Order: sequence, then C-alpha cells, then structure tokens
Amino acid sequence: MKITGFRLGLLSAPLRVPFRTALREVGHVEDIVVELYTSDGAVGRGEAPPTAAVTGETLGSIQAALAGHICPALVGREVADLEELCSVISGSIVGNTSAKAAAEIAVWDLYGQACGLPLYKLLGGGRTALETDLTISVNHPETMAKDAAHAVSQGYRALKIKVGENPELDLARLRAVRAAAPEAVVRIDANQAWTPRQAVELLEAMQAEGMNLELVEQPVKARDLEGLAFVTAHSPVPVMADESVFSPLDAMTILQNHGADYINIKLMKCGGLSDALRIVSAAQVYGVECMIGCMLEAKVSVTAAVHLACAKGTITKVDLDGPALCSADPVVGGANFSGRDITLTDGPGLGISAVSNLRYLD
Repeated sequence: MKITGFRLGLLSAPLRVPFRTALREVGHVEDIVVELYTSDGAVGRGEAPPTAAVTGETLGSIQAALAGHICPALVGREVADLEELCSVISGSIVGNTSAKAAAEIAVWDLYGQACGLPLYKLLGGGRTALETDLTISVNHPETMAKDAAHAVSQGYRALKIKVGENPELDLARLRAVRAAAPEAVVRIDANQAWTPRQAVELLEAMQAEGMNLELVEQPVKARDLEGLAFVTAHSPVPVMADESVFSPLDAMTILQNHGADYINIKLMKCGGLSDALRIVSAAQVYGVECMIGCMLEAKVSVTAAVHLACAKGTITKVDLDGPALCSADPVVGGANFSGRDITLTDGPGLGISAVSNLRYLD
C-alpha cells in the first residue's frame, strides 16, 4: 500500500463558551485537517490547530508546511515503512510541530488500517476508557464559580482552572471555584504567567486557605527551567511542566534535574506520536507520571491522543476536553466523548470514517 496523494481541508466549529488563558482567547476552533490517500483506497487523517502563542504556528503556516514540504515528501512511499515515514516528516522542515503532528497522525492512522488494528492495540495497550477533566477559562471569580458549578453538575470530577491573567485575582478565583465545587479535584494552569517567587507565594497562600490543589501546571516561563526547578523544590503543590516540554530532550533535561513532578504530553508540541512515545519512555525510566493534553484540537487529533493514553499506563492524568468544548462534532467515528467519559471502539487505525463539514483548501 503506497501513499498516492493528499488533500488539506479546514475544520471549523464554534466553542460553547470562549476559551481564555493567560496567553490567548479563542471563540472558534479552526483547524487544518490533512488527508493522505493510498493505492488501496484508504484515507488517513490528522489535524493541527493554530496556536501561535505556544508553537508559533498559524493556519497559513500549517497549510504551507504541509502542502509545500511535509506531504509531498510522503507521496510514493509505502505505508508499511512507518519508521521511515515518521523520519521523513521530522526532517522535512524545521519546527512546525503541529503540522508535523497532523501528518504523523495520518500516517499512523493508515498504518493501523493496513494492520487491521486500532492504534491503541498497535501501541501495546488494552484499556479502552478514560476520564477527562474540564477546563475552566480564566475570568472574573464569579463567572469561574458558575462555570465550575455547571461542570460538576454535568458529572465532571476533575477541573483544570486557568489562572495567571492579573495574578492579583488568582487567589480570589480559587476561593470562588472551591466554594462552588468543594469536592472536585482541582488542577490549576498558570500558562507561564508567574515569576518563580510569585508562584511559590501564591501556591503557599492557596494551600494555606485549604484550596487542596492536585497540581500546578507551567507556573513560569517555558524556557526558565531554573525557575521551574525552584518552584518544584519550594512549592507545596506538585508542579507539571507543559510549555517547557516540546521534545524528548526537553523532557530528559527536566527529569534529570527534577525540574518538575509531572510532564504534560501534547502531540502538537512534540510533533506527533513518535516523540510522544519517547517522552513516555523517558518518564517511565524516571518513574514520573504524565498527563495527556490537547491544544484545543477537535476530535481527529484528540482521538489519536486518546489511543496513546489508553496504551500507556504512565499517562495517569487526562486533559482531552477539546471536543467537549466544541458546540458541534463534525467528525464521524473515532473516540466517543460523553461528558467526562471517553471510550474507544475497535475500528482500525483511528476509527474515523469522515469529517462532515470539511472545506477543502485546493
């Protein structure tokens, strides 16, 4: 089975409510979907969101990288040569991790279809169900309290609370959320907004008031690994590295220096499943648990992340709420999302049969 061609399309879906962090605000998901076609009539799909504030990529740059560099290098190659295909994607262009991830996911989808197995089984896993948290966007404390109460009423047991925009309000935000959701598991994400000392002071104050936080994600700037390690050493709350980890080398550097207690793996940061698997292996060596997260993708790429999480026991925390935040689901097949519960079927590859509202870009 050879790859004979490709096509790019735009997937568009409004969010139920605006997604706000210390880095950005998004009201509408608009992602590039890549479809790879084969000589046997199979279609492999992957997806990439524009996240300029994190990866530096826009819709235009993703489209250009895929159409001009990545996908043409795959045409004519055998689907069975998975490692070579992933190597070709990695070497086709510098950076552009989300574009690479979309192409890699499509390649893995084709490989699973060729083998007649769902991706999670190819990766060695057996579980087919996960429970995700739900993100509460950074807002005024009263709004966040309402959003948290609504999430709990919908059955969510873990909440990821965005903080960091106007840090003086962060303690008030957590008080409001805790009052509205006293039994919920609460994780907070500062998205690089604090200084190291500010982070420690805020976290100490939060815990002193009984916020009972499970973890804090990326409290300081992504490249401030010394500051991240300082927070990890002095914080009463376990620290998760997110934007600091784009590659297996990033993960190894943090793990070797105990720069964080947890690692957040996102396919769009690390360029796809190949390097995500290497990060998982590094974390296994150091006995460190991982979270699987998303960059506000819709269901195509989130389904790939679900397969990875179902296959690897090191991934113990799940933040795959992108599809739940969308007001419509244009993807047919793939993972099933029912509130907090995510389940996989045994369809080959990703198990996706169509994307209903895809607008092709050629």
